[in-house]
Amino acid sequence: TRMLLWEEYLAEHPDGYGYSQFCERYRQWQKTQQKVTMRIPKKAGEEVQVDYAGLTMKVTDPKTGEENKVQIFVGVLGASGLIYAEAHPSQSLPHWIRAHVRMFQFFGGTPRIIRSDNLKSGVSKPNFYEPDINPTYHELAVHYGVAVIPARAAMPTDKGLGENAVQQVERWVIAPERGQRFFSLHDLNQALQKRLTWLNNRQLTNQTQSRRSLFESQEKDALQPLPTYAFEYLEIKQAKVHPDYHVTFHKHLYSVPYIYAGQKVLIRASERLVEVFLSGKEERIAYHVRCNQPGYSTKAEHMPAHHRWHKDWSPERFQHWASQIGPHTQHLIVNLLTSRRHPEQTYRSCLGILQLAKTVDHEMMEAACDLALQNGAFSYQAVKHLLTIKKDMLVKEQKTEPSVHEHIRNQSYYS
Repeated sequence: TRMLLWEEYLAEHPDGYGYSQFCERYRQWQKTQQKVTMRIPKKAGEEVQVDYAGLTMKVTDPKTGEENKVQIFVGVLGASGLIYAEAHPSQSLPHWIRAHVRMFQFFGGTPRIIRSDNLKSGVSKPNFYEPDINPTYHELAVHYGVAVIPARAAMPTDKGLGENAVQQVERWVIAPERGQRFFSLHDLNQALQKRLTWLNNRQLTNQTQSRRSLFESQEKDALQPLPTYAFEYLEIKQAKVHPDYHVTFHKHLYSVPYIYAGQKVLIRASERLVEVFLSGKEERIAYHVRCNQPGYSTKAEHMPAHHRWHKDWSPERFQHWASQIGPHTQHLIVNLLTSRRHPEQTYRSCLGILQLAKTVDHEMMEAACDLALQNGAFSYQAVKHLLTIKKDMLVKEQKTEPSVHEHIRNQSYYS
């Protein structure tokens, strides 16, 4: 502190300045100690600087209403200042790698150097002399023919252009969308791309050109061409199929044909697809659209027949089934389904009643259901009791008056 400096000064100069005069002269001296900076011109096609914005955005789950934070990746070319930005769920390695792939496609080529921060996805172990680059990040660099040169730790000036690009994205891309709600990452990125197009086409301060026009005239042709195939990041995992014929990947369960329950499989997951192969073979036995939320992805064709039948249970299905027997049966099933808080609690009872219809003719089943409705007995046991104990009464109720015909003489004819 200044007080400490003044006390040390007085120890050497007992008759020196008082504290206020010492501070005043200290301030005057400080003004002469201006820091100087060196401006390094960037060559066209030489470098891209990448970083994450400090601000995050949110995507709302349309099913649960839960809001999830997403990260904003930013990349900027050194000479033209052309900016790329996208949103993805986290700063994890898969998203980091795929963001670079899409950035290079956006530029239509690759520079010779990637200047990154020291985040774990890019640099496994920071070091001033020989930083340890993440192996997958190194593979990406080799695939595209670029060199990864991380900035020094705690030295943001090493990637000043990237820091400025992040600021521009926060001001002109993220901030204008702050009042909007997005229900998918795709919708959010579509909105960001529109704002990004405006930002890149906007005339630069004190210049007559935009970032896009500078890129087209100075830097586009200086980039290295893209390789024939884009770098694809795959997550590979060995797994064993559960007894319920599902495999687990990142807390989500994906179904495979039930005949493979208990067998070892190989899971290969890209950004959008999860594929399952038999272990040691090239035979693909299942594939699903990737889901990053806990839960189940089950295909009906993977289930055994009796499981598919159970899966199809629904109030509508039971009502349709009952309507094929008769109106009284259907009315009883409707009353039964609405007698509990959750319809699922009545599924077994409905199934039992409809199974009883296979043991008697439809007329008797209708008579039993009609009698059950009259007594407010909405249960499988009640209908079963009526069909077994009061069968004779139901048969009697089914009997109707003989049909009338002009050639048939009834009792009144003889009176």
